[in-house]
Amino acid sequence: MTKAFQKLVEKSKAHLEQIQSKPRVRISIDLSGLAAGALDILNTFKDEVSANKLDVTISEVGGLGLNYAEPLVDIQNPGGPRVFYNNVTPDQVPSLVREHLIEGNPVLSGAMAVETRDPSLDIPTLTELPMMKGQVRIALRNAGHIDPSDILDYIAAGGYNGLNKGLFEMEPSAVQEEVAKSGLRGRGGAAFPTATKWRFLMGSPGPIKYILGNCEEGDPGAFNDKGILEGDPHTLLEGMILAGYATGASNGIVFIRHGHDTPIERTRKAIAQAYANNLLGENILGSDFSFDVEVSLVGESYVSGEETALMESIEGKRAMPRYRPPFPAAYGVWGKPSNINNIKTLAYVPEIVSRGGEWFTTIGTEKSKGTAILCLSGTIERPGMIEVPMGMTIREAVEKLGGGVPGGKPVKLLQTGGPLGGVLRGDKIDIPLDFDAMAAAGAILGSGGIIVGDDTVCAVDLARLLVAFCQYESCGKCFPCRLGTTHLLQILDRICDFKAQPGDLDLMRQLGNDMQVGSLCGHGQLGFNPIKSSIEYFPDEFAAVIEEKRWPTKNYFPDFFMPDRAKRNQQTETFSSLRRA
Repeated sequence: MTKAFQKLVEKSKAHLEQIQSKPRVRISIDLSGLAAGALDILNTFKDEVSANKLDVTISEVGGLGLNYAEPLVDIQNPGGPRVFYNNVTPDQVPSLVREHLIEGNPVLSGAMAVETRDPSLDIPTLTELPMMKGQVRIALRNAGHIDPSDILDYIAAGGYNGLNKGLFEMEPSAVQEEVAKSGLRGRGGAAFPTATKWRFLMGSPGPIKYILGNCEEGDPGAFNDKGILEGDPHTLLEGMILAGYATGASNGIVFIRHGHDTPIERTRKAIAQAYANNLLGENILGSDFSFDVEVSLVGESYVSGEETALMESIEGKRAMPRYRPPFPAAYGVWGKPSNINNIKTLAYVPEIVSRGGEWFTTIGTEKSKGTAILCLSGTIERPGMIEVPMGMTIREAVEKLGGGVPGGKPVKLLQTGGPLGGVLRGDKIDIPLDFDAMAAAGAILGSGGIIVGDDTVCAVDLARLLVAFCQYESCGKCFPCRLGTTHLLQILDRICDFKAQPGDLDLMRQLGNDMQVGSLCGHGQLGFNPIKSSIEYFPDEFAAVIEEKRWPTKNYFPDFFMPDRAKRNQQTETFSSLRRA
C-alpha cells in the first residue's frame, strides 16, 4: 500500500471510530424513499434531535432496494444493535428518538430487522428477510450502508483498494486481463464481453481517450443505475479510473439523464471529493497515471442511451445514432477514441481487480458470470431492487424474493428488459437469469427491469402500450424505425378498436423483420420484440380481440398511454414532422 493511500485509510479509520462513538441514524434518501416521504422523515429527525440537544450523526444513505419498506430508517447506538424500521411515518419519529436514541431501547413493535443476530431482540437479521435471502451483493455491496456523500465512509468499507492495487501492483494490460479472466459481460443490454470492448480502445492511439459511464436509463421499470449512483457513486468512479488505466484513457464522462437530481448531486460531490484526495486529476496517488472525470447532463430521449447517440448528446447535438463504422473505439466523443460502459458494468470492476477475476467466475453460470441486478415492479408483493447470482431462475427472483403477485395469485406474464424486451408467459419463467438462455426464450435481461403482470393484464393492450412508447421515443433518423413503429402502432390501434383487417398479424411480422434488418440502432432492430413475444405466448388473447371482438381480461385501459388518442396521434405526427425536418 502506498504512503498516500495509507494516509487515506488511516484517516478513514479515525473517521469511522468517531462516527461509531455516538448514535447514528441512517435514512434512505433515494428516488424510491423520496417518493414515499423520506424527506419529511429526515427533517422530523433533525428537528427532534435538535430539540433534545442530542449529539447524533444523521446520514442520508442510498436504498437497500427494499422499496416496499420505504421510508426506511435504521438506528444504532454505540455498542448496540443496528435496527431497521420500515414504512416510518413522521408521527413515529418522536418515540423512536425518545425510546431508541435516548433510552437505548429499540422499538420492537415497529422494527423490521436487525443487522446481525442479537439474542435480546426477537426479530430477523437483515439477510433473513425474504427479499434479502439469496442475494449476493457486489455492485450494491455498500448501498444503504455507507454515506454516499462521504468518501471516507467508502474508503473505510474497503473502497479504492482495487485502484491502489491496480496502479501500483499491476500493469494496465494485467488489469484488462483480470477483467477478461472474470468473464464480465456488459450489463447495459448487449452483454458484450467487457474486456474485449476495452481491448478495442487499448489499440487506439492518441493522448486523449474517453471512458463513458452510461446512466441514461430511460427504461420504464429500471432504476438500478440510478440506485448505484444514489447509494455508492465512488464504486463507479473507482471502476472508471481502473478502466481508464487499463485502456490508456485520459478522461471520463458520467452521462446522467437530466432531472434525476439525487444521482446527479451525489455523483458530482463524489467527483469533487475524489479530486480533493488525489484520487482523480494529475498523478493519482503519486503514480504516473492521470485521469479526469465530469458529469454530462443530457438525455432528451430514450434513444440517447444508445452509445453513439449518447456521444452526440454530450457534444450538444440531437440524440441520434451515428452510422458505423467508424466505431467509437476509433472515433468517439469529440472525434476521440471512446469506450462506453453501463454503470453496473463499471461498478463490478473494483471488486474484480481487488479480489481477482477467478473469484468472480465462481458466481453465476458458465457463460454469464457474476450477478444480475434486477428491478422488480408491477403487481408484485415486494417491489424493489435485488442483486442475485446469475443462474437463479426468474421464478425464484420474482416469487421467493419479490413475493409474487399479491394474494397468492399466479403470475400471468413478465415484461423483461425494458420496452424493447419481450413478454414472457407465467409458466415460462423458470428459465435462468442467463443472457443466452433468456435470448433463446425470446426475452432479454436488458437493463434489469422486470415488470410483473397478473390476470387483469391484457397482453394485446400491453403490447400496444410498449409499441406506443417505442414509437414516440424513436429519434426519427432512419425510416425503418420511424415509419415501422408508427405503422405497428396504427395496426394495434385498429385491432384494439375491433377493426382488424385480414393478415394484420402477418403484416406486423413483416414490418418487424424489415425494422430488424434496416434500422440503424437497437431501438428499431428490437422494436418488434414486445409484439412478437406477445403473439407467441398469448395467441388466444389476440384471437379474442381480432376474431371474437371481445377483451380477454376484465380490466382494459384503452387510453392509458395518452387519454385522448386523437390528440396523441396529432402530437405524434407533429413530432415526426419536426424530426424529419
